[in-house]
Amino acid sequence: MSSRAIKLKTGNTGKVKTGASGKAKTGATGKTKQLGKGSGGGGGLVRRLLMVAFLGLVVFVTYEYVRLPQAEPLLKQNPKTTALMEQRAAEAREAGHKPRRAQSWVGLSSVSKHAIDAVLLSEDASFYLHEGVDTKELENALEDAVRKGKLGRGASTITQQLAKNLWLSTDRSLLRKGKELLLAHRLETALPKNRILTLYLNVVEWGNGVYGIEAGAREHFGISAAKLTPAQGAILAAMLPAPRKRSPTSGSKALKKRAHWVIEQMEAVKRLNAEQARVAHAEVDDILSGKKVDETGEEEEGS
Repeated sequence: MSSRAIKLKTGNTGKVKTGASGKAKTGATGKTKQLGKGSGGGGGLVRRLLMVAFLGLVVFVTYEYVRLPQAEPLLKQNPKTTALMEQRAAEAREAGHKPRRAQSWVGLSSVSKHAIDAVLLSEDASFYLHEGVDTKELENALEDAVRKGKLGRGASTITQQLAKNLWLSTDRSLLRKGKELLLAHRLETALPKNRILTLYLNVVEWGNGVYGIEAGAREHFGISAAKLTPAQGAILAAMLPAPRKRSPTSGSKALKKRAHWVIEQMEAVKRLNAEQARVAHAEVDDILSGKKVDETGEEEEGS
């Protein structure tokens, strides 16, 4: 009896027993090993599916990359229209309105240096240092998007904004963002920085149907881009996040706050001295309150 009990116990532990025939017998754990082998087959299927999905993604990205426009023609040619202009025209027609387009091309030498500084400091202070993408800002924006569960504005360099304006839509999908990054790389590879900046200043939106800094200066201040004061340049720069909502006559508190911030940045990096900054702050307040000021910051007669 004791011998038999020992054999039963041994069988339950899964140890190999050898009978009189010399054939090996497996215990209970043998079944577990067979189940494990079956699971391995399922894992192989998952790996194959993931590989197929990855290859499909590679093919899709390659296809999209090949279809993206080239930037080389922009080295010497100004674009006759942009994706943003076409989108705004379509939106106007859908709303039953006649599309409006005010635009006049100018070179950097025909734009106030203060206005250029204001735009750079507001939109992309590292413009001349990066190669189209500000990786640190992009990382911060992605972390913020993960927290909020959606893509927001931010981290887009001037080169990326130009790519979007020229060739893409205004939606905030990941696919559009991916194309934007690829096109920004193409722009940086094909064009010098000053050419990228010139294109940007001439196609960016500055109001309803208003494109480019020359048209923006004339639309909002009645002067050429060459004559823009630091305050006017700061206001134009502050409009860029929402140019059709933040006009100088809109009463936007966000526009006023941003314009003052831009002037502070200009003073901080020595683009304005303390007195110039003081005058600019006063002029921003006067312009956005509907008043007119002369170059000394004093209110003009009859205003």
